[in-house]
Amino acid sequence: MDNNKELTSAQIARRKYEEKNREERKQANGQFSTRVPRKRFDEINEFLEKYNISKVDLIYAGFYALKRELEPRKEITKT
Repeated sequence: MDNNKELTSAQIARRKYEEKNREERKQANGQFSTRVPRKRFDEINEFLEKYNISKVDLIYAGFYALKRELEPRKEITKT
């Protein structure tokens, strides 16, 4: 980053806001940083666009589907 450039007032305000709210945002939200092969990525994106599904909705649907599938097994193994 070139430190010789002067920051605009908008840049200063953005940085000040970021410093002030960074921790609160980290505590309120999480992020999955994953890599998917390009072919599968394109296939997933086409599917999501076709049915107007967000990636967040896909994550929730997958999570709850796996949870429903796996939790009965957990109960069986306890007894």
